[in-house]
Amino acid sequence: MRKTLIGPRLRQLRREHKQTQSEMAKALNISAAYVNQLEHNQRSLSVQMLMSLSDTYGIDFRDLIKDESANILADLRNTVRDPIFRVSPPDLQELRAAIDHAPKLVTQFLHLYKSHRSTLESMMRLGAPDDLLASTPETIVHDFFRNNANHFPELEVSAERLRSSSPCDADDVYANLKMQLRKTYGITVCTAPVEEMSSSLRIYDEANAIINLSEALDHQNRVFQLAHVLCLVELPEVLNNLTTDNNITLQTEISRCHVELANYFAAAYLMPYEDFLQSAEHNLYDVDRLAASFGVSFEQVCHRLTTLQREGAKGVPFFFLRVDKAGNVTKRFNATSFNIAEYGGACPVWNIHTSFRTPGVIIPQFLELPEGEKYFTISRTSERPVFSRDTQDQQVALSLGCELKHAKKLTYTTPFKTDADDLFSPIGINCQLCPRQACSQRAHHPLFTELTIDTNRRGNTRYES
Repeated sequence: MRKTLIGPRLRQLRREHKQTQSEMAKALNISAAYVNQLEHNQRSLSVQMLMSLSDTYGIDFRDLIKDESANILADLRNTVRDPIFRVSPPDLQELRAAIDHAPKLVTQFLHLYKSHRSTLESMMRLGAPDDLLASTPETIVHDFFRNNANHFPELEVSAERLRSSSPCDADDVYANLKMQLRKTYGITVCTAPVEEMSSSLRIYDEANAIINLSEALDHQNRVFQLAHVLCLVELPEVLNNLTTDNNITLQTEISRCHVELANYFAAAYLMPYEDFLQSAEHNLYDVDRLAASFGVSFEQVCHRLTTLQREGAKGVPFFFLRVDKAGNVTKRFNATSFNIAEYGGACPVWNIHTSFRTPGVIIPQFLELPEGEKYFTISRTSERPVFSRDTQDQQVALSLGCELKHAKKLTYTTPFKTDADDLFSPIGINCQLCPRQACSQRAHHPLFTELTIDTNRRGNTRYES
């Protein structure tokens, strides 16, 4: 028969009654040494002792012999493996000792960790409170670009100047950039095998004046990376002035902003403002046509379209999102202040998520938010650089959109009658904030709306009848 060991529960019972081992021994008519051995699992529990404990303390004997240590041990092992515990996790012997000798502490620790995970999951679903995330580098960068309407005249002028100083066709930009970097700054450009790049796509060795580009980069992104470095070496004062004027102080925040500003410059260099706007309007904002004309990628065109906010020469005010296969928004730029641009991306009705089913195909969609605002978006997947077999199929989904009133300027809306009521897909910012009823895609109960539940009916989801 399996031995019955109840050390931790016996110790807890004694402490609940505020007894010493000697006092418990006297109540049970046994020796204090026997109590000590029971508490340390050095003696197993006899049937006679079990009955004595039940009679003396008025408890159900089944509560004493119930063994949940296996489940607790499993929970504890999973908990201490969380990355927030950066030290090496305790071994099994230490975990069992904690369960045996400090069961209450273990229970409270697991409860605290469960609350921590629940809070994190709520934050990720709802968006963390402003006062909690306002100081993160991501938020600083996002607010910085939003406060500048995603348009920086200083970078536009500099990009036009540098591009016009050495004019060339789109096909020759890469060679032209290599020549500019070599002649003006003595910088050599090399292409390096993936194995030598330490999982990086570009390494600018400033000390040796060498730019190493990974073989994993396609031609369009190699050109973009050279234009990025051109900004860093040509316009350091402009970058510093832009971030200084916006009261960005931490070095991490400054560096992140400089990276994004250099990306902005690279897009402006490869797609000069006047030529790009003229071509965009002439081609009815056909992204593929623009990408082919300027020798850039689909994603680069989408990003560039959000920056056309020059006074007196504005394009359609677009917003742009990039989402990975897990639903995380990995890039968000907009020339607007719309909720869908600021906080959207989590609604499964929006076909930015279903675009993964049809890789490379542009999917148009008309959207309507619960408050009645209407938008038009196109969504399409994009491939990420492949380093190895493990990084294959690293797709992301892109979505470019604008208010409905601008949609008639886009080639993608010509097949549709935009005044048709059944044309619009009802979406929300996310399930917790969306008040829509009878939504077949609902995944959470809304925080601010009561959904009716009738036990005699089954609705589209388990959240309402």
